[in-house]
Amino acid sequence: MSNQLEMRAVYTETLLNLGRADERIVLLEADLMRATGTKSFKDEYPQRTFNVGVAEANMVSVAAGLSTTGKIPFANTFACFAARRTYDQFFISANYARLNVKLVGSDPGVTAALNGGTHMAFEDLGIMRTIPKLVVFEPSDPVSLRELVHCAAAHQGCTYMRLHRGPTNTLYDNSETFELGKGKVLRNGKDIALIATGAVMLNEALQAAEMLANQGISATVVDMHTIKPIDRDLVIHLAQECGAIVTCENHQVINGLGSAVAEVLVEEIPAPMSRVGVKEMFGEVGTVDYLKERFGLTAAVICAQAEQLLEKKKAALPA
Repeated sequence: MSNQLEMRAVYTETLLNLGRADERIVLLEADLMRATGTKSFKDEYPQRTFNVGVAEANMVSVAAGLSTTGKIPFANTFACFAARRTYDQFFISANYARLNVKLVGSDPGVTAALNGGTHMAFEDLGIMRTIPKLVVFEPSDPVSLRELVHCAAAHQGCTYMRLHRGPTNTLYDNSETFELGKGKVLRNGKDIALIATGAVMLNEALQAAEMLANQGISATVVDMHTIKPIDRDLVIHLAQECGAIVTCENHQVINGLGSAVAEVLVEEIPAPMSRVGVKEMFGEVGTVDYLKERFGLTAAVICAQAEQLLEKKKAALPA
């Protein structure tokens, strides 16, 4: 499937549906309602909408307070602010206190585009992955977004969701079901596994699999939408079946998806792997297409890494 839908519109529609069914659902914003597209929730539920202004840390503290009263707060801001600016309040007031705050960081990585380097969160997964018990996930298309937001609302505990708010391809049928902590296999192969997270890199991984197929290389493609808890069983299975893994993320290669997969491999079943992601660089201004090239987040780079890894895999086989 290739029809595109705007992710922020799907997110707001999902919140509205949740809100209609459950009066505990409340919305918090840090003066970015036009950017996140949640105005329609405010229009329908003004008494359940709180715009705290440009005060992201305070927004999370208010969300924590609402959670103590039994509400299910969804707090929204750009990923750079959600991770870097609210971290102490989210860590202590929400997670340490064992509350139920759903923090949403939009425009992760290169999707920040023309907002530039200061707003380009390449480190938010790493920051959030260190919080005990926190569930960290990134939907890849409108269907997974809708389903995973429902999962987050039903989950008792804090969550962090990365949200690409722009249009993206629809990859799943509407009948598809999702579970936090369980990856989805979109394409089966036997030579190498491409594990991706998020809309940007999953689409690139699917393109890379087609390119590799033209060279006679069979690649499995996995949507690892939940980075924490990582789907350990699936990673082990891929290592056993394919013998080589390339991770693909719109994030620093340090402490994101690649690190999470590597931790499983080193503890359970060592296998050759390579990480496609940002390497020791800050963000900058540009279009998404330019930035993908600039930071090596393309199908061509994934293919090149896969080819190199297959050479290592071949060299490691017994003569």
